[in-house]
Amino acid sequence: MSRLVDYFIVTGYDHDKDRGGFSQGKIIQRFPEKDWEDTPFIPGIELFCQPLGWMLSSEQQEPKFFISVLTGIDGNRHYCACLSFNEAVSISPSKIDEEEDTATDFRNFQLLGLNRSLSSTSTHHSIMYAPTCLVLVSRHNYPDTFRNCLGIIYTVHIENMGLPLETLIGNLLGCVFVPSPGGPQIHFSIGAKDKQYLQPPASPTLPVTGSTVTRLFQQLGIKNTLSVFSAALTDQKVLFHSSSHTRLNEACHALTSIMFPFRYAYVYIPILPATIVEVLSSPTLFIMGVHSSLRNQVPELMDVVVADLDGGSVTIPGSISVPLLPEPLLTNVHEALSMVLQPELRSADWAFPLSSVPKIEPYTQDKEIRAIFIRSLAHLLQGYRHCLTILRIHPKPVITFHKASFLGHRGLVDCEFTTRVLGMFFNTFVAERGPSWRVCDVWDDVYSALADQLRAESHDQKLVLTHIRQLAAQLAANEEPSPQPFTQRIPRPTEGAFTRIHQPVFPKLSPELIQQRIDQGLAKGNADLVQAAVKSSASAPRLVPMGPPLSGLQDSRHLFNNSARRLEVLRNCINCIFDNKISDARKTFSAVLRALKTNDSRLALCTELGHHVAGSRAILDPAQFDLVVRLLNCALQDTSVMDEYGVAAAILPLATSFCRKLCTGVVQFAYTCIQDHPVWQSQQFWEASFYQDVQRDIRALYLPRSDSNNTDTIQVTKFEMSVLEIAAQQMRRWPSMTIEQRLELEANEESTIYSQAIHYANRMVYLLIPLEAGERRRRERAVAGHGEHDSVSASVTNTSVADSERSGGDDESGFEEALAGETGTAVVRFVSRFVDKVCNEGNVTPEHVRSLYQMIPGVVAMHLETLETVSREAQRLPPIQKPKILTPSLLNGERLLVEGMRVYLLPDGREEGPCSAGMSLLPAEGALFLTNYRIIFKGTPCDPLVCEQTVRAFPVTSLTKEKRISVQYLGHLDQWLQEGLQLRSNTFQMLKVAFDEEVNLDSVEQLRKYIHRVRHPPQPSVFHYFAFVGQTIVDATPIHKGKEKSATLKGMAKKTLLKTARQVGLKPKSANKRKKYILQPGITSVGGSTSGSGSLLREEDEMVMDESSARSLNPNGSVGVINVVLQPDPKTLERVIERSYCKDYQRLNLAPSPNTTGTLTPGKPKSDSFRISTANSMYNLCRTYPALVVVPAHLSDDSLSRVARCYRHGRLPVITWRHPRTKGLLLRGASFHVKGVMNMLRSNANANSMAAAPPGPNDPVSSSLEQERYLNAIITATPVAVLREGSSWAMSDSTLSITSLVLTVGNSAMGSASGVSPTGGLETPDVGRKNNYFGHGSSGGDGDSSSTGESAHSIRRAALYIFGEKTPIKAIRTDTLPKTDFIPVDFPEPRNVRNAFKKLVRACVPSSVSSEPDQSFYRAVENSEWLQQLQCLLQIAGAMVDLMDLNGSSVMLCLEDGWDVTAQLTSITQICLDPYYRTIDGFRVLIEKEWLAFGHRFSHRSHLNSNSPGSGSSSFTPIFLQFLDMVHQIHRQFPQSFEFNQFYLKFLAYHHVSCRFRSFLLDSEYDRADAGIMAIEDKRGSLSRHHRSFDTLSDDESSLFPNGGRILPGSSNAQSSSTSAGQSIFDYIEKQSAKSPIFHNFCYTSESDNLVLRPYCSVSNLVLWDYFLTEELSFGSPYDLEVSAMDLAQAEEARAMEGPSTSPSHRRTVTIGYDGVQHHLPDVFSYMLDEIRRLETELGHLPQKWKLLWDRMEPPVQDFPASRQEVSSVAMARAHARDIHKRQTMEILLKGRFPAGSGAGAGAGVGMEGVAQVYTNPHRFEKYNFSSPTSCDYCSTILWGIVKTGMRCSDCGYNCHEKCIDLVPKHCSKYQTSSGGLGGVGDGGVGPSTPTVSQSGRPGSVDVSSVGSNVSPHTSTSHQHYDQFSPNIAENRTHEGYLYKRGALLKAWKQRWFVLDSVKHQLRYYDSMEDPCCKGFVDLADVVSVAPSGSVPQGAPKKFDEKTLFEVRTQRRTYNFCANDSASAQEWIEKIQACLQ
Repeated sequence: MSRLVDYFIVTGYDHDKDRGGFSQGKIIQRFPEKDWEDTPFIPGIELFCQPLGWMLSSEQQEPKFFISVLTGIDGNRHYCACLSFNEAVSISPSKIDEEEDTATDFRNFQLLGLNRSLSSTSTHHSIMYAPTCLVLVSRHNYPDTFRNCLGIIYTVHIENMGLPLETLIGNLLGCVFVPSPGGPQIHFSIGAKDKQYLQPPASPTLPVTGSTVTRLFQQLGIKNTLSVFSAALTDQKVLFHSSSHTRLNEACHALTSIMFPFRYAYVYIPILPATIVEVLSSPTLFIMGVHSSLRNQVPELMDVVVADLDGGSVTIPGSISVPLLPEPLLTNVHEALSMVLQPELRSADWAFPLSSVPKIEPYTQDKEIRAIFIRSLAHLLQGYRHCLTILRIHPKPVITFHKASFLGHRGLVDCEFTTRVLGMFFNTFVAERGPSWRVCDVWDDVYSALADQLRAESHDQKLVLTHIRQLAAQLAANEEPSPQPFTQRIPRPTEGAFTRIHQPVFPKLSPELIQQRIDQGLAKGNADLVQAAVKSSASAPRLVPMGPPLSGLQDSRHLFNNSARRLEVLRNCINCIFDNKISDARKTFSAVLRALKTNDSRLALCTELGHHVAGSRAILDPAQFDLVVRLLNCALQDTSVMDEYGVAAAILPLATSFCRKLCTGVVQFAYTCIQDHPVWQSQQFWEASFYQDVQRDIRALYLPRSDSNNTDTIQVTKFEMSVLEIAAQQMRRWPSMTIEQRLELEANEESTIYSQAIHYANRMVYLLIPLEAGERRRRERAVAGHGEHDSVSASVTNTSVADSERSGGDDESGFEEALAGETGTAVVRFVSRFVDKVCNEGNVTPEHVRSLYQMIPGVVAMHLETLETVSREAQRLPPIQKPKILTPSLLNGERLLVEGMRVYLLPDGREEGPCSAGMSLLPAEGALFLTNYRIIFKGTPCDPLVCEQTVRAFPVTSLTKEKRISVQYLGHLDQWLQEGLQLRSNTFQMLKVAFDEEVNLDSVEQLRKYIHRVRHPPQPSVFHYFAFVGQTIVDATPIHKGKEKSATLKGMAKKTLLKTARQVGLKPKSANKRKKYILQPGITSVGGSTSGSGSLLREEDEMVMDESSARSLNPNGSVGVINVVLQPDPKTLERVIERSYCKDYQRLNLAPSPNTTGTLTPGKPKSDSFRISTANSMYNLCRTYPALVVVPAHLSDDSLSRVARCYRHGRLPVITWRHPRTKGLLLRGASFHVKGVMNMLRSNANANSMAAAPPGPNDPVSSSLEQERYLNAIITATPVAVLREGSSWAMSDSTLSITSLVLTVGNSAMGSASGVSPTGGLETPDVGRKNNYFGHGSSGGDGDSSSTGESAHSIRRAALYIFGEKTPIKAIRTDTLPKTDFIPVDFPEPRNVRNAFKKLVRACVPSSVSSEPDQSFYRAVENSEWLQQLQCLLQIAGAMVDLMDLNGSSVMLCLEDGWDVTAQLTSITQICLDPYYRTIDGFRVLIEKEWLAFGHRFSHRSHLNSNSPGSGSSSFTPIFLQFLDMVHQIHRQFPQSFEFNQFYLKFLAYHHVSCRFRSFLLDSEYDRADAGIMAIEDKRGSLSRHHRSFDTLSDDESSLFPNGGRILPGSSNAQSSSTSAGQSIFDYIEKQSAKSPIFHNFCYTSESDNLVLRPYCSVSNLVLWDYFLTEELSFGSPYDLEVSAMDLAQAEEARAMEGPSTSPSHRRTVTIGYDGVQHHLPDVFSYMLDEIRRLETELGHLPQKWKLLWDRMEPPVQDFPASRQEVSSVAMARAHARDIHKRQTMEILLKGRFPAGSGAGAGAGVGMEGVAQVYTNPHRFEKYNFSSPTSCDYCSTILWGIVKTGMRCSDCGYNCHEKCIDLVPKHCSKYQTSSGGLGGVGDGGVGPSTPTVSQSGRPGSVDVSSVGSNVSPHTSTSHQHYDQFSPNIAENRTHEGYLYKRGALLKAWKQRWFVLDSVKHQLRYYDSMEDPCCKGFVDLADVVSVAPSGSVPQGAPKKFDEKTLFEVRTQRRTYNFCANDSASAQEWIEKIQACLQ
């Protein structure tokens, strides 16, 4: 028993320190006046008596009671119960000089939030009220008893009951005692006729809460309380605030109570006084409470969780993270709390709810809530007792906790909550509850029985509440263990007693009387203490239950099945190793390494190896030693620094046991080979391992001494006793032991710890000092000359590290030289820290600790000496036999630059990809080779059972990124490799290699330099690549020994120019010095045509002439443009016309056929209207165009030069193809020149000088006129342009016309078919309507006429469609070009293609496997946008196809520079339109014409001409690869229409970047001619097709071509004589095609009906090219055919050398990703042709060519005609495809034609849905007289009055001028978009064949169901994803409408369509309501505030006032919006604010 109250204190107001009503408290009296010996008095109590401060009050206040908690020096809590009341005092007036201080105090008074007036300026005495407090200080928490006792004292005082207060206080201090926990209930009285009782709890460890926990949950709620609970447990600061001090105390007490069994050991202040509020900023952790009135004084707390008890909110700062309970524990706790606090939820949804729900008392709820938290923490800590480690038992237990083992076995390594909980809280928990022999409580019972309860609850959920209530009953019984009926009697004052005017002052108490009463009570109470101690029923100590083992608590979801078969393989492999059966062990070694991925298998490995340690079997042979070390390293591979599963601890004894003998007396242990793992650097690991070994020794220390006959022994079997059970037994025996026995046990335990410390110090030195340290020390000593004196005397006395550090160095230490290195010193410090830690915890004697300190430096020094010898002898060992380096097969001319460097090919992310091999092919061991063409890896897999060899190679020039790899661990080989390289290729290959240890760093660096030198030659020229320097062609004997006259291009050009100059009268250059003029190569011919000799002028060639000669050229005397007549060279033209594109022009009837002599007469037009111009024969018109171009016949070459100035780089539009049926033309060129600011400044500067001069060819006006004349000539040459009205020029409803779609949709939407105007447009169904939305005007007329007021939304059929960029097209005058339509298109720019390709490569060839689910393969491909770009390009090409095929129009491409996307679109268009280009020969002609002749920057896009190797990855732009991918997509959809197969496309894709062939190295025909390549091509072209097909590119081709196929010696880029002219890829393909059908498509039918291809181009119809994904690791890349053939031949020879098999079998396993599936599983036609060839060879016949055999084959004849249904289905399918194509064409034509932001109906991205809406809901304008000033909604100018009559829409109220009608948006906003729409267009769905008006009759409601389709048109629009958002989906719209939005800096206001989406939490905006493409969005997560604008921003629309404006403020900027009216603005504000909440 102990005292109930320790001190009684009276505190009051200190009037001496009064400062204007504010003062401090003081202790008036305290009893007893002398401190108790066991409980010293706590100073500073007066601060906590008035937490808000001591102040006077002008009003009487109710007496208040609260309890403050103080913490003493010993850490025990003291409860200060305070009863505060007021006493009247007299206040004198304030002095004048105190006025300032009074004012200051008054301000402080106001800060406290107490609004009371102080009458300090009164002239008479005022009555004020000062606080007085009665305080009880106790070590017990009995709040109700304290309240009663203080209330009785106050009642006796205020009511004048006549009882002496000294008696009451003396009785309270000396006569009332509290029984011990578990004691009986006591009754007492303090002498005021009161009756009270005290009931101590049954257990002292369980908190007593009453109903405080229930009240906390009622105040904060379940979620907030769980957050505060998690914050307190995870070491976060928690602050409560409330306006009630009692609530603060209860909340803090409730929070610490639900943390049971953890005890809060940090700062705990439930009520913080105002004077020390700055304590909240301290860095220590705390749980505190402050009054709500002090919130303003609390500084901003960035690391404190604040809970508002009155408001029920919890604020968690963003700078901290509060982890919650792990799942599913958090969910279970939440559900259980809901069942207790909200029991009505279970029956809320019942059809027949209960009539009355039983109400649960708050007291009962309190206990049930606490029961839930006790169960949850017991669940979280299940198995913790099995991780307790006993370090000492005597004299008192020293217990630690193995945190890593607990987290690992429970699967909580990544659980942040559990990791934080196992901190300071848990250390105290282990110290209190770790001993196994102690008094147990409810927690221990719950912990031991919870596993069985959870198992039962999993079958019956109703048991959860049952078990909770059972535990709650135990908690309630703890608070009232022996309830007895007793009625208390507590005197209370009458109500309102405190308001009496005359109140007695609390008297001065007599200390003597109180002390006398205390002494009397103590004398009487001592006898009662003895009797109470006997009657006490306190619990006796017992054995603490262990609970379930950790093995039964593991989550099955995280377990791996470790089959018995795998363990058997492991055991057999280890047995083979120790039986010296190394070959048998190696066979299963790879399988064992793969099996070691699980922790159980690693522990099994340690167990099996431990069985072989005994005896001499631990000394191994080198081969055995190597395998054992590899196994140990593999087991340590994934071990973390915490060693959660004890694998590293199990390997420790093995590492110091297994060894190999290097020589006599020198042994190398296994620990020298496993030192690279980070676990050895963790002190936490060493401590945990040390404690485990000490515990094992402690257990062995006590097991032999246990006496089975002793009756005092705990009933546990000896062989099953755990260390905790042994400790419990010893603790029970301890009181009965003698002192000698106790000392002996203590000494034994101390010596055990000491011996283990010595052992572990040696182990740590072994594993921390690397083997290289000994070698390094030996070298240093050899250099210093100390090699002869490297031994250390064993008699030297060692000095401790601690003593040496204190003395600053000791000369007597014998290891100065040994420890001079940094490694030894660091190891000594690390081991010393470890020894200091474990010895202090184990209570090791100081003498032993000192000896350990002295031992450590000696151990380090001796180990360094030992390693020195081991390192020297280990180098003498023969190297381990490694696989033989396999030499790769090389091409003819390919040579090795770097010999094979031994490397390991590491696995990358493709091992888990869609086309992975499915087995562990990698890693592979081999060598890395570098040739002048490829980077090659060739080797064998580390697992010999997987495959035979592994080859991966790619061209050096395709390298895009080279990255160094630091440390790589090879699990299969159990090696750590420090150096590695990651090489990524744009052929979708990756070499991720790690260099072998025998490869030094210098060799690696040399390899990198060689790679960069081959990839980026020192001289930036393509002639250094393999195509030119790698071919070995025999030099032909030159015919002439000397140099031929005019043999070079430069000489020929100079000779031609000089000859021409003489003909026109130029005089030779005189000797005197004259002024010279430079004649540029761009010379225009006289007479309108220019001819060239076939020679070329380089860019640096200039013609220099003097001033007199120049003046002779111009009769006016001015030096201007010189006109020189250049006659064509017939021989040159004879060769040029043999070029493939010229022959293609002849095939298309675009050029006249050669005459009988084989020459082409230049400038002579044929009967047709086209001719071949030789204006560019010297490439002076355009350097990047071919020598011959097709132009309209009546245009002169002089006009062509003027037209070329209007286009970028002079690339004027020229004809490249002609439709054979419609005669529509396809033209290609560059984009128009846009007159920028600099050009305008230049033109203005030259205006004055050129004003008087006549217009010349350089005049911009002349060039513009020539351009218009040129375009008109193209229009005239288009047959559709000359058709008259009434023919097909007018719109018709023919399905072959593209206008039929517009007509059909328009008629369907309008409900009338009579809306066709004479001009071909559609009129609205309303009679008298003026607007024509498809034509030019409202009146009829000739279709060729053009209206100047044409609407921006008009669409018409044109003879010429010009596809161009938006910005340049705006600068073109359209009024002078009738029948021409300019179509602005969006296309992927090169930078977009480059970025998409980067992402695609990372998706298809990832460097590592991604562990994030969001980064899957398909997600990465989608994010690359590669397929989206293909879709865009295919749609544009499809529009061109339809315009030329269906419309008969000509199409001109004027995009970018004319050599990237232009080449793609023209090529795809011709492939779709012309079947000739789908043949092998035609496809070659197409590429040579569109890509080679017209120029494409191959060298630039492939990044071949750059000297910056580091920028390779950022500069490669696969334009040509993208084109091949589009051909692949078309080929996949129409496989019967192409003569070539998919391998042909892959071959081109691979070799267009390989630089093996010359075809794709140079950028234009000019570059090839300058290099001499075109001369060779022209010579080759003059040969007959027979010679080329007979032996294309044979070895003796030098006899066919001049100069032996070399680059001409006189060319500007000529190299040495060994430089070859290269090889053409198409000649190579032709040669290979003659040998085998490797490029032939056997499904090809030349009589195919698909003359015009219209592929589906939506993303859903496109597939990822398998070229990006597949590879063949068996022989490497299959695209180097010679290498593959050589590898196959070598494999056949190897199999033949092995001899015939006893059982030959043709069965073979084919693995995707390793084997070539096409080679092993060929198609039936290839197989049959090979069989025929094989049989002919066996018969001795000369094999026939496969082509002849194939051509003789006849297709099967169909005996029966196709059924009518089949014919109808085919027709419907084709019609369906044509309809979809026409829809996409309309989308291209309409896209971008509407001004952005112009209102409803306008939008840049108008699709087919927008088409139906734009032309079906027009405005209905009527004249309107505005009586008030009104602005035009279009031009914003004033519109009002009788004179200025305007127009108003009768539907939507749109106001505008009459002149603005044709310019306003054509869609009326009154009509909403129909839900049907035109679905299925974008995704290749079913489109409308013949749309009709639906039965609803509403405008815009169109039936889009196709014939033969049962798909509803609503299907495609009812279910959409967020990424496919459409503004017409009602489910995605919270609010929508038009708003004016202010643009960014220097941008005006613009009207946009806004959609507020609460689902995606965004505010998106579109150009119009019909726009399907979002132009931007505002993330609502970033929005700070939404409010009306305070003022009108600058530039706001004039017709709106301030009320229509509002702003949305985000964290980055402020958005200004303007609505139509104030109501709309307010509605927007409310909607946005609702989404924010």
